[in-house]
Amino acid sequence: MIRQKNSQGHEFLYQQVIQLIRDMSAQQVLLPGEKLPSLRKMADNLSISIPTVKQAYQSLEDQGLVEAREKSGYFLKVVSMAHNLPKRVKLSREPVVVNKQALIEQVYSAIHQANVVPFGIANPIAAAPTDKALARNMRRVMTIAGSKAINYGPTDGFVPLKKQLVHRYLDFGIGIDMDELVITNGAQEAMAIALKCVTKPGDVVAIETPCYHGIIELIESLGLKALEIPLCPDNGIWLSDLERALNEHDIKACLFSTAISNPVGSFMPDTNRQQLVELLESHDVVLIEDDVYGDLYFTAKRGTPALAYSKKGLVISCSSFSKTAAPSYRVGWVVAGKFATQARRYKRALSCSASLINQWALSEFIASGEYDRNLKVLRQRLRDNKERMRWCLQQAMPKNTRISDPKGGCVMWLDLGGEYDSQKLFLLALEVGISITPGLIFSASNKYKSCVRLSYGVPWSEQIEQAIITLGKLTLLAKK
Repeated sequence: MIRQKNSQGHEFLYQQVIQLIRDMSAQQVLLPGEKLPSLRKMADNLSISIPTVKQAYQSLEDQGLVEAREKSGYFLKVVSMAHNLPKRVKLSREPVVVNKQALIEQVYSAIHQANVVPFGIANPIAAAPTDKALARNMRRVMTIAGSKAINYGPTDGFVPLKKQLVHRYLDFGIGIDMDELVITNGAQEAMAIALKCVTKPGDVVAIETPCYHGIIELIESLGLKALEIPLCPDNGIWLSDLERALNEHDIKACLFSTAISNPVGSFMPDTNRQQLVELLESHDVVLIEDDVYGDLYFTAKRGTPALAYSKKGLVISCSSFSKTAAPSYRVGWVVAGKFATQARRYKRALSCSASLINQWALSEFIASGEYDRNLKVLRQRLRDNKERMRWCLQQAMPKNTRISDPKGGCVMWLDLGGEYDSQKLFLLALEVGISITPGLIFSASNKYKSCVRLSYGVPWSEQIEQAIITLGKLTLLAKK
């Protein structure tokens, strides 16, 4: 029991609660990602008042040791030191012709092997699977639709699903005409269509760095050049670097993760996103926003799509249900705005239409309310997993390893230090049944040789924690 103190220079009761939580953390009685005792339970156990406990928890939150989650309580965080976050890289001097497909193909074939710990695959839905709920909705669709379910769907998408998406954008004050929205086979096709609408082979496209390797491969396949804009580990791209690049190069389009970035997990605040749109539209440059992780935020609220800030109609928004419902359904979309006519033509030429039955099942899933309920659970599990993984990595990896602190999504970025070779670590890990993604494929040039991306989009278990310990040991063998 905490003893009552008088007011003559002694600690206040709430300070003793703070020390108790610190002790529980130090003794690993309470681990990062785990929930603190409720206000009432802690007050009852210590025979003190609920306001005293609340004051202590709020103080811990101010110190960055715990985080409050709406209607969920307080949770222990990993202590982050600014100097332990990934470093800022330099702005690229010139655009580059991309030549990464062979390396990406090699990595893909390895990380998709069966029976490996899947740190190499960004599949957040694995943390809160939707298979049972989707199976129920699929059976319902088969009953309702009958033979219609196996037909081709409209080129631009299943109307009920498009209406639901239009209504979801209205939550941000964004009015979209249904004709501007085209359903695609995942966000990858959406981004391909967007790029084809506004560029031609040889054009320069600005991308963030490090950048999702699928975008890099897409740029290569379309014969475009990439100009890499450095990414801040907290707030998205550095706008000062982008402004300089716009003044020095003939950039036709920018393709950025405007909400949660992959692989770093940074979150661009709304004010920055608005400044980004204003900067690009002042140069008449199109922004293609990759908003695929937008709904997997850990911040107080979701980021507003960049589309909301466009005054010239130069923002094309791309997203999908692959990270929030079902990657195998391959249902994404592009809000093409003034480029909608071209987008529909490219969609028809590339794949005719997306799967009708999958769109229908997702539409039922959303209408039932199950999609949003599962999304809430998914965000919480991913946030818990992030804290657990960061804590485990801090214990297991070399002392000077820099680890990102994602504000959403399902992936984490590690810089092991210049003396380590992530390609070597990738092969060593694979030999013992652990997949990781080496940093080289996240750059259009040859950056990030000492970096790796790890996914915490997994069902957490002792096996996962043991795999991180094993990875730490293997890292010592991966020196150049």
